[in-house]
Amino acid sequence: MATAQHSAPHAIATPKLPRKLYERELQRLQVELVRMSEWVKRSGARVAIVFEGRDAAGKGGVIKRITEHVSPRVARVVALPAPTEREQSEWYFQRYIAHLPAGGEIAIFDRSWYNRAGVEKVMGFCTDEEHQRFLKQCPTFERMLVDDGIHLVKYWFSVSDEEQENRFRARIDDPLKQWKLSPMDLEARSRWIEYSRAKDEMFAHTDVPEAPWHVVESDIKRNARINCISHLLARIPYEHEKLDPIKLPKRQKDPGYERPPLGSYSFVSDASARLLRTAADDGDSKAKKKLEQIPT
Repeated sequence: MATAQHSAPHAIATPKLPRKLYERELQRLQVELVRMSEWVKRSGARVAIVFEGRDAAGKGGVIKRITEHVSPRVARVVALPAPTEREQSEWYFQRYIAHLPAGGEIAIFDRSWYNRAGVEKVMGFCTDEEHQRFLKQCPTFERMLVDDGIHLVKYWFSVSDEEQENRFRARIDDPLKQWKLSPMDLEARSRWIEYSRAKDEMFAHTDVPEAPWHVVESDIKRNARINCISHLLARIPYEHEKLDPIKLPKRQKDPGYERPPLGSYSFVSDASARLLRTAADDGDSKAKKKLEQIPT
C-alpha cells in the first residue's frame, strides 16, 4: 500500500531550547494560532486534529498550548471515555462522527478512532477481525473527510523508552499528575514491543497521501511543542485579516440608579487575607507590608 512521503529523520537531536527563546517563540506561535482560529471562524472552515502516541509522550502539553488562548467556541478538545454498551454495538466510527467539526470549528482529538489500532488491539478489547476491518476502513473513512473539505491533520508523538520511564516516575510522586498514571498506562508499558508492532501495522495501512501521519519527536517537550505548532500552522491555509481598531463605548450613565447595600450580598470568605496573615506571622516581610494596606 502506498504511503505518504516524509522528510528524512534528524541524524542528531536538536538540543533543548533555552527557556527565554522557547517562551518568546511560543508566544509568537500562539498569536498565530489565534489568527488561524479567527480565520476558521470567519471562513467556516472545518479542522480536525488527531493526537496519538504512547502514554506520557507529551500530547496533552501541546494540546494545552494550542488551546490556551484560542476561543473555546472555536476550538474544542475531544477526549472520549470508554464506549458504552450501546456504542459498542454501533459501527466503530459512529461515535466519533458526532464530534467532527462543523463550519467554523476546530476539533482536537486527544486520542481518537485509532484506539482500535492501539490499545484495543494490544489489550484484546477487539477481535482480530474487528482490528483488520478497522485497518481496511480507516483510510476510506479519512479520505471521505478530506474529500468533504475537512482539514485533517494527524500527529504521532514518539517518545523513547527511557524518557517515558522518567515521566512515569515523576508522576508517581506528583499529586497534580498522579491521575495521569492509570493501571492501563502501566500495563501498556509492560507491552512496549506489542505496541510498537501495532503502531507499525497501523502506519502501514493508514499513512496515506490524503491523510498522512506526522511524527513529532517528543523526548524534549519544549522542542516538540514548537515543532508541532509550527507544523500545524503551516498545514492550515489561513489568512490574517487586519481588524479595525477596537474602541470602548462610553459607560452608560443613570443618575437614578442606586446599588443595593453590600450587606445584601453573600460574599465568599477572604482566604487571601488569611493567607497573608499566616505568612506575616511566620515572618514574611512582604506579607506584612501587604497587610498594612488593608483598611481597618
